[in-house]
Amino acid sequence: MGRLAQTEGLTDIQREIVSTVRDFVDKEIIPVATDLEHRDEYPTRIVEGLKELGIFGLMIPEEYGGLGESLLTYALCVEEIARGWMSVSGIINTHFIVAYMLKQHGTDEQKEYFLPRMAAGEVRGAFSMSEPGLGSDVSAITTKGVRDGDEYVLTGQKMWLTNGGTSSLVAVLCRTDEGHPDGTAPHRSMTTFLVEKEPGFGEVKPGLTIPGKIDKMGYKGVDTTELILDGLRVPENRVLGGATGRGFYQMMDGVEVGRVNVAARGCGVAQRAFELGVSYAQQRHTFGKPIAQHQAIQFKLAEMATKVEAAHALMVGAARKKDSGQRNDLEAGMAKYLASEYCKEVVEDAFRIHGGYGFSKEYEIERLYREAPMLLIGEGTAEIQKMIVGRRLLEEYKIQG
Repeated sequence: MGRLAQTEGLTDIQREIVSTVRDFVDKEIIPVATDLEHRDEYPTRIVEGLKELGIFGLMIPEEYGGLGESLLTYALCVEEIARGWMSVSGIINTHFIVAYMLKQHGTDEQKEYFLPRMAAGEVRGAFSMSEPGLGSDVSAITTKGVRDGDEYVLTGQKMWLTNGGTSSLVAVLCRTDEGHPDGTAPHRSMTTFLVEKEPGFGEVKPGLTIPGKIDKMGYKGVDTTELILDGLRVPENRVLGGATGRGFYQMMDGVEVGRVNVAARGCGVAQRAFELGVSYAQQRHTFGKPIAQHQAIQFKLAEMATKVEAAHALMVGAARKKDSGQRNDLEAGMAKYLASEYCKEVVEDAFRIHGGYGFSKEYEIERLYREAPMLLIGEGTAEIQKMIVGRRLLEEYKIQG
């Protein structure tokens, strides 16, 4: 391990957890990631190994069988996993967001029913906000949940579900009628439903269809799908928190910690790109010496390392703010924005250092070059992050009088 992206002030337990994950990544993920990615193959063995390490229960409280760790510990583990293969961190992130939403907002019955099995990795989570024509405008969702006796009937189409096929629990955001047709703000008429299903594709239960995987430029291995609801019946005890109308706030709380996760992914991918770039620069010779001895390459390495360090520091700060119980939407937005932009730039510089070989599928940097763009749009685009940050800054620095 190099000097970059160190985290001061960790406990012995935190250091041990992160070190264990790093060893797992070096031995079990990096050697096979590119081959699996090129085949778009789900990393079953890797996922089983992470289950054994307890990663699926990292932030789930000990009373439910988890490790009860902090967001910072989780983010540092995600950083290591993304350094190995970003797709694996995506498999964990969606699961983690649903577990976090259950922990924060679920009823006692919901927590007792789901969290122990989620901690063990037996139940794997996915969450669903986006729709085909929606983009960043979450308040415009059209998927509906209509009450029918002691059940709700869900109808609509969802988009961009990470883990859509492999998950067995999906938190689905729907529009519900709160009994106030006049004057109810759109975000106050949304409800999160906990939808249980069998893993797989096609009609996985009556009224619920998961079409096949969406073919993507990068972020392969993990399944990204649509979700089609056609009269799916959900019992009223599967409304997250037991009351309708709270779904928007529950989802935004989940996405806030998800943004720290995406920042951590950007840090991990950027670290790997730097490692590949600095290593190749010392092996490749031009004009009679290693290209690392050319000033132009040293400038690139200096810029890359500075960006890795800055993104890591901002990500750690955002995680620690949330762990302290404070609002962290400003810090999470900054961290997600900076880490994803810097990740793209560091990956591109490593790609340039590799020259023509960077374009070859034999070299790992080619995979990273296709993976980095997803971070620019996942968990809210850069533009959304800047909007969130800008609004919060105006709240903090509002002039008086």
